[in-house]
Amino acid sequence: MEHTSNVDLRAAADAVLARLVGDTTGTARLRADQWRAIEALVADRRRALVVQRTGWGKSAVYFVATSLLRSRGSGPTVIVSPLLALMRNQVDAAARAGIHARTINSSNTEEWDTVQAEIAAGEVDVLLVSPERLNNPDFRDQVLPKLSAATGLLVVDEAHCISDWGHDFRPDYRRLRTMLADLPPGVPVLATTATANARVTADVAEQLGTGGTSDALVLRGPLDRESLSLAVLPLPDAAHRMAWLADHLDQLPGSGIIYTLTVAAAEEVTAFLRQRGHTVTSYTGKTENADRQQAEDDLLANRVKALVATSALGMGFDKPDLGFVVHLGSPSSPIAYYQQVGRAGRGVEHAEVLLLPGKEDEAIWEYFASLAFPSEDLVRRTLDVLTRATGPMSLPALEPLVELRRSRLETMLKVLDVDGAVHRVKGGWVATGEPWAYDAGRYDWVARQRKTEQQAMREYASTTDCRMEFLQRQLDDEGAKPCGRCDNCAGTRFTADTSTAALDAARVDLGRAGVEVEPRRMWPTGLPAIGVELKGRIPAGEQTAPGRALGRLSDIGWGNRLRPMFAPHAPDGQVPDDVAKAVVGVLADWARGPGGWASGTADAQPRPVGVITVPSRTRPQLIKSLGARIAEVGRLPLLGSVEYAGEAPPLSRSNSAQRLKALDGALVVPPDLSAALAEAGGPVLLVDDFTETGWTLAVVARMLRRAGAQGVLPLVLAVQG
Repeated sequence: MEHTSNVDLRAAADAVLARLVGDTTGTARLRADQWRAIEALVADRRRALVVQRTGWGKSAVYFVATSLLRSRGSGPTVIVSPLLALMRNQVDAAARAGIHARTINSSNTEEWDTVQAEIAAGEVDVLLVSPERLNNPDFRDQVLPKLSAATGLLVVDEAHCISDWGHDFRPDYRRLRTMLADLPPGVPVLATTATANARVTADVAEQLGTGGTSDALVLRGPLDRESLSLAVLPLPDAAHRMAWLADHLDQLPGSGIIYTLTVAAAEEVTAFLRQRGHTVTSYTGKTENADRQQAEDDLLANRVKALVATSALGMGFDKPDLGFVVHLGSPSSPIAYYQQVGRAGRGVEHAEVLLLPGKEDEAIWEYFASLAFPSEDLVRRTLDVLTRATGPMSLPALEPLVELRRSRLETMLKVLDVDGAVHRVKGGWVATGEPWAYDAGRYDWVARQRKTEQQAMREYASTTDCRMEFLQRQLDDEGAKPCGRCDNCAGTRFTADTSTAALDAARVDLGRAGVEVEPRRMWPTGLPAIGVELKGRIPAGEQTAPGRALGRLSDIGWGNRLRPMFAPHAPDGQVPDDVAKAVVGVLADWARGPGGWASGTADAQPRPVGVITVPSRTRPQLIKSLGARIAEVGRLPLLGSVEYAGEAPPLSRSNSAQRLKALDGALVVPPDLSAALAEAGGPVLLVDDFTETGWTLAVVARMLRRAGAQGVLPLVLAVQG
């Protein structure tokens, strides 16, 4: 029999739930496991891990617990969440239950002082913070200790991010170990996630034990989503997938999300669907904060049929009546896929979930896999640089000295910070001098796990068994069984038919060639520190002009044609006819476009007087033949090629500074080319096969401008990005 005080507590909890969900009838009741979690947190002051499907009501647990704890005199609840979109949703939800919630994150820096003052005055019931705040020096050293001492409940949302066994590990989350250890005795902790398999669940539960508490309550429920109807629709190519969306989008229920694997694809699909009359908006990592919020608001209010989104939207979107999720391309992990499709069908009886896999998916998986944790040699080199430094080093100062791009460098430093080898302070990063071991076994295991997940996604797309059961088994759900709703259980609900008009339009759209190549205008910081005497702004008289590329390797139009040509072991050879013709088309559009030399406008630039190629050790035939074709069609002299001063340097793909160090002094303008430039007296077309950072083009352009070229117009086959 339940204790009388707990009966009263249950009644109070149900009353808070009623306010939270807007129930005026008084019939709202917590689920059994919701109540078990709340009882553990409020009555027993325990730590709990809740692994339940999206839409189960995990947020109700921490809002109800917050209200009950605050009524008993506890301090504010701190919710650590990586999701700005979800933060905005939850502030509104909390207000309905009479809970005053505030946030501290990267998008509201102007409010931080006010929020901290409100916390100090006891006016804040819930503080939502992003994990990045936990290692911001000011927040970590000044705000966090006071907050830890005053916290009444700590909530770790999307707790699978703690574990690097999982698909979405975030180093900042590991900072929570410190916060957990610093909490006063008796402060309850709640971790929640919808996407943790058995190994991740065990890892998170173990980490909840930090600080001497090892009896974390684990509540794990069935992960079937009764409202979701899963299906896979194989289509021949990108044009058919785009056309299918254009023809069938209005048949999908309500409004929803179309996920793509890259920013370029999201932008392409958005533009095409708008041309075909659909109201859609893109949402990517490049979308400004204000535009993101507007896009979220438009979807919530059903002013758009769909957001075309990358994983930047990810977990953090709360729209109970979302009617569909379509993936244009397969994510690399079935767990990530389950998480993303879980945005749909939370408050409706039926939602459609469709996967439209593409042949480019695996190349994109490989690219993202290349961004894994660096080798021990690179890590040791970074630690050595920090150890020898006389003070803190910022990322811009450190980047030129190590062969890592800034985003990977920052992620690595966060891991090292959690491991105790480095420390983030005002002004940058310092080495602690503490011993550190490279956990090669763990990193290798994680890499193998990624391969296993990729294979599972191939099997998901091809299986003839129940698709929901397949995903549940990937998450180690013991209750997995056939759903009776997916295309394999209940039959196909959508045909692969596309209209001729939509397919023709998609082919035209994807076949449209031409991407602008922005010139480099500033040298990266820190070059003098590695012996390259360049800094500041690149003089206008030494820059390239804006250039053109046939396409991006990450797009689903020309990217699919170009990607095999640039694969690591692709053979060298003459430029293919279809590619050459498309490049000529790009050149013609460029010439006739705004300011082009054939535009006939007052601001028209001078016509190029010749073609110059960039040398290549890996694809010399491709570049030479491309330069010759352009010269022939454009009736321009092929002036020659820049040459290597010695052996071609191995170009670092790590960061800009290291790439420039490799290029420094590696190329020369031969005398006959200098003479040709002096005689030609005008701008030149600079032809290369590929550009990733733009630095080779910038270095060669500087040399050509100094040798007498009156302008340099870059023309390349492909750009990365």
